Amino acid sequence: MSKYFNELNKELKKAAAYTSVLNLIDYDSQVNAPACADKNTAKITGMIANEYHDIFTAKRFEKLLKKCKKEAKNNELTAVEKALVREAAKKSAMLSCIPSEEYRKFSELTASSVNIWTSAKKHASFEEFAPQLEKIVEYKKKFAAYQRKGEKNLYDVLLRSYEPEFMTKELDIICGRVKEAVIPLVKSALKRKNKENRDHSWADMDNGYDAEKLKDFCMRLGEYVGIEKRKCAVGESEHPFTINIHNKDVRLTNNYHNRDILSPIFSMLHESGHALYELGIADRLSLTVVGEGTSMGMHEAQSRFFENMIGKQRSFWEVWFPKLKETFPKELARVELDDFMEAVNEVTKNPIRTDADELTYPLHIIIRYELEKKLISGKIKVRELNREWNRMYKDYLGITPESDAEGALQDIHWAMGEFGYFPSYLIGSAAAAQIYYHIAETMPKAGINEIRNYLRENIYVYGKMFGLNRLLKKMTSEDFNIDYYIQYLKDKWG
Repeated sequence: MSKYFNELNKELKKAAAYTSVLNLIDYDSQVNAPACADKNTAKITGMIANEYHDIFTAKRFEKLLKKCKKEAKNNELTAVEKALVREAAKKSAMLSCIPSEEYRKFSELTASSVNIWTSAKKHASFEEFAPQLEKIVEYKKKFAAYQRKGEKNLYDVLLRSYEPEFMTKELDIICGRVKEAVIPLVKSALKRKNKENRDHSWADMDNGYDAEKLKDFCMRLGEYVGIEKRKCAVGESEHPFTINIHNKDVRLTNNYHNRDILSPIFSMLHESGHALYELGIADRLSLTVVGEGTSMGMHEAQSRFFENMIGKQRSFWEVWFPKLKETFPKELARVELDDFMEAVNEVTKNPIRTDADELTYPLHIIIRYELEKKLISGKIKVRELNREWNRMYKDYLGITPESDAEGALQDIHWAMGEFGYFPSYLIGSAAAAQIYYHIAETMPKAGINEIRNYLRENIYVYGKMFGLNRLLKKMTSEDFNIDYYIQYLKDKWG
């Protein structure tokens, strides 16, 4: 290890520690903290974020980075050291153009926005949240302008933070192909459903389901796919999420106040996929700038894989449906496995993204993608967002949300300033299908442990050392290919 890299790495370890602290505060704020804590906690968040910012923008850091980049070019560093230098350079470039005071204020703004969003959603009032969202959007546009490096538009700059291998040029083509394939399948599936007229009212929480029993069942389900209690904490929040402190401390949440029992069950499988990724990162990478998932596209590939490609298979529920009936013998007395699987894979006009079926799900994402493009480009304003949201839901899915809580307030991402995140769900769903077909072909009789170990060995352990395409190529011998996702949807609903 060179003396320059040694000095640089000391700063990077400090930055990783700050990231862990910020993640811990974020988790606590959404799960444990009292409502009145948000303003002062936001100030603390701002100060810590400022310290993080200052590490990557210091003159000394810039000089060390320059020396280390030269050593990396001359092959004087190991593969891990090169990856650390590469990611450090990205962080430095992203942060050095943002004034320290503006970065602190934005960190405070987003830290306090979650409680405002939660209240607005509870009151189903977009107007209550709109002023806060306007400030967030202005900051994001300003920061994107600072960070722009030849990108086609400001939105491409925001996309780069979450899935850098897919800009609007690629996403427009992908979305066009998915819409072309999915919309006819949705119409056909809904037509069949109307003829069959199935009744799944047994799944309603109002039928007397005990929330505590449901929590216990979901926890058992998470442990089955690989969640370890000694390394994971599971809490409750308005919007389920997963966050890592390090690879021995991963926090995930669920919400048990949904309309039916299926929502928290599949939310648990989804968040478990995220958690398994963070738990599987190699020890040598944890608590470094490469000690996290490589991109949100690959991260969502893991969550969507466990939620859908595993969790919605009949073979999975041949094992777990009897256990669910044991948990709720009275409520599910007349429900058979066939009824349950029909409900799990039913195509519906659901306005809520997180509760959407697999077939309509990509349309929910495409709507958000197109709205974000319009918002960041200035084609629509924040105050017009809710109206435009409702119009697009009517056009794409034939749905008019009953309230703002079912409309533009349903997701937490914008409250956290995460513009550019949503397309990762589409890329993730598609990558999950590609991984699914690969495993089905190469490991047709694999059990849950074998599948999880395979994913850990081929994806998780590498952290951010390789990008999404590189990981897919290493595993499947192919770069990302949207054809697999389209084929998957056609195989299931064609």
